[in-house]
Amino acid sequence: MDMNAYFKKALDELHDAGNYRVFADLERHCGGFPRATRYREDGTTHEVTVWCSNDYLGMGQNPVVTEAMKSVIDKCGAGAGGTRNISGTNHYHVLLERELADLHGKESALIFTSGYVSNWASLGTLGSKIPGCIIYSDALNHASMIEGIRHSRAEKRIWKHNSPEDLDRVLSADDPDRPKIVAFESVYSMDGDIAPIAEICDVAEKHGAMTYLDEVHAVGLYGPRGGGIAEREGIMDRLTVIEGTLGKAFGVMGGYITASSDLIDFVRSFSSGFIFSTAIPPAIAAGATASIQHLKESAQERTRQQERVAKVRAKLDSLGVPHMANPSHIVPVMVGDAAKCKWISDLLLDHYGIYVQPINYPTVPKGTERLRITPTPLHTDADIDHLINALNDLWSQCALSRAVA
Repeated sequence: MDMNAYFKKALDELHDAGNYRVFADLERHCGGFPRATRYREDGTTHEVTVWCSNDYLGMGQNPVVTEAMKSVIDKCGAGAGGTRNISGTNHYHVLLERELADLHGKESALIFTSGYVSNWASLGTLGSKIPGCIIYSDALNHASMIEGIRHSRAEKRIWKHNSPEDLDRVLSADDPDRPKIVAFESVYSMDGDIAPIAEICDVAEKHGAMTYLDEVHAVGLYGPRGGGIAEREGIMDRLTVIEGTLGKAFGVMGGYITASSDLIDFVRSFSSGFIFSTAIPPAIAAGATASIQHLKESAQERTRQQERVAKVRAKLDSLGVPHMANPSHIVPVMVGDAAKCKWISDLLLDHYGIYVQPINYPTVPKGTERLRITPTPLHTDADIDHLINALNDLWSQCALSRAVA
């Protein structure tokens, strides 16, 4: 079999369907978020405004974070020097885990190299090591959770998205004595909808199930100290495990889980994804700690972001540019066609200096292709006007349907 021909055919099919992923070559401007320099393939450059970053609050360039990182590089050097088990546990890892446990009101925390790895390793370990465990997964859970559950080889059940009633139905069908884990997210990143966490906890508690909540798109952004939706709703104590990321609102990189000391020690002791991975650099840990500490005390970034989100939504409504209604900070502008979605994204980037990545299948179902816009506290009124005017122009050029007010 000619493998290169097979690879090319598969890639050509992606191109033809409009689903081929192109990575924008960007150089972020320190102190100038959300500005970046884009490098074109022909060697030229131009300035763009980024409208799809997961650095939701601009903390990746906040001086509190960058100065903490510089200081620890000077103290400790670049890398951790090993796995956590073999020389790689730096004091800044320990401080970060304490900060995370405090953020979520848990006894302990464990950090990983990414949010993907924290989900994959934790669910994979719990599902495989707890005898007879069944994992109940929300139908729209992230790929990292799905892969972790698959890796565990535990029995799994899929329940309808954000439906406590369907979860209750599915749980009721199984042996009440078997160990159970209900796995779900707080903010779902593509549609921006928010789970009914309290109602899901009610059902899980009724059936004696543990709960595993992914708060990656909520930590830093919601709650009086940035602890996420569960903190905002005052129910963190009802969740068995709260998982999060350091690579979105906290502005650096890494993932983590928080839970009881025994559960954390169990994952630490049995998870190959943790045991055999080099630890994140101490400077990254210090930057994350500084970011968490800052956002525990400062609501300014969250308040400003929420105001920016509301302003973008209102202006989209005024022009009839369709966007998915939701209660979160994520603004999905609906296109509904993969080729047009990619074409609009390219025009925004090339002709307007606006970078918004198209979101196509398989990330979202066919027919729901979209531009996923994430306003930040640092987008100005002029930035918003430029974005809205550009979308208005392109909606007319593409003869796309408008929403009726």
